[in-house]
Amino acid sequence: AGQWLAPWLAGLTSFRGLSADAVCDALIARAGLSSPRELDRLLPEYFEAPTGTRVRLDYGSTGQAPVLRIRVQELFGTARHPAILDGAVPLTVELLSPAMRPIQRTTDLPAFWSGSWRDVRADMRGRYPRHEWPEDPANAAPTRRTKPR
Repeated sequence: AGQWLAPWLAGLTSFRGLSADAVCDALIARAGLSSPRELDRLLPEYFEAPTGTRVRLDYGSTGQAPVLRIRVQELFGTARHPAILDGAVPLTVELLSPAMRPIQRTTDLPAFWSGSWRDVRADMRGRYPRHEWPEDPANAAPTRRTKPR
């Protein structure tokens, strides 16, 4: 930190004078990024679902992959697993029921759609009959709504 942070400490007599913006700028420069926008693109605060819903990512403090908690219906039609850092880090996706209760965690959404989705679908169809539960969710339209009456 003494080498890369030193230019940002010029003129300061204590760390109290160091602003959070200055530390952020120093980290952006250290990472070799051209702007804060590039950092936001690589490490977004939100995931935008196919339905347009913006869902905050949970980066936590454990050093593990960020977690995306989202209703399963909002990911219908998603054939590729969500990731950050230009696809280098897959998100841990916690799929939620319509009541926002966890039903499955995965780091491989396509494998979930072709594997255990069948069992989850059978359970969810019984609990939430007013919602869409397609047999092939990778090719279904995402939705935030219930079935029309």
